[in-house]
Amino acid sequence: MTHSSRIALVTGANRGIGRATALQLARDGADIIVTYNSHREEADAVVGEISALGRSAVALQLDVAKTSAFGSFAAAVHEVLRSRWNRETFDFLVNNGGLQVAEPLEKVTEEGFDSLVNVHFKGVFFLVQKLLPLISDQGSIVNVSSGTTRFYTPDRAIYSSVKGAVEVLTRYLAHELGPRGITVNVIAPGAVATDFSGGLLRSNEQVQKHIASVTPLGRFAVAEDIAGAITALLGDGNRFVTGQRIEVSGGIHL
Repeated sequence: MTHSSRIALVTGANRGIGRATALQLARDGADIIVTYNSHREEADAVVGEISALGRSAVALQLDVAKTSAFGSFAAAVHEVLRSRWNRETFDFLVNNGGLQVAEPLEKVTEEGFDSLVNVHFKGVFFLVQKLLPLISDQGSIVNVSSGTTRFYTPDRAIYSSVKGAVEVLTRYLAHELGPRGITVNVIAPGAVATDFSGGLLRSNEQVQKHIASVTPLGRFAVAEDIAGAITALLGDGNRFVTGQRIEVSGGIHL
């Protein structure tokens, strides 16, 4: 697998799965555009780590819920491609940035509902639309979904439904972008110990034991498990894979 001289844009790459993906792609030889919403210092630290690996990286601010700013973000990406890499396009887009609102059905507010739709579906759709002119032919898009589109998890009705919409969108994008040789796939993580859901899995031993007990591989995931799958999917060996949902969950709830 080679990512040499490729450029990847990873949303929400200042922490968690996004950070691990950016670092793994850099280890594989790619340069990285890191996006962050509100934690600039974390994004700068990731840029520093990528530089230490001998690759080039830049951090750009992006709120994936704020579609009105996508035009100026695309312009910033175009400018940095020219100034840093003397390029007009980048190769890989990883739509990873997100948030979690976990509430029982009767407590979900319209505001909470809209925030999940805006970040995980509307944001993904319009970000792809705005960045498409900057994505290379023969490039790749990976959308990050969730194992909870397949199996039930309490208080995740809206989150999982919106992720399900992204999985359908992925198949449509794969069809529409196929003529340009652009592959579009979904990675669906299971339970991952990150800051997501307030770090619930990472810090709660009881939750950890439960997840391990219903997972054939006998443990929960860490961010690097998901990053490895994303980077493998972006490798040359998977050039003919498109429109697919690949679950990276250790086989949980099979």
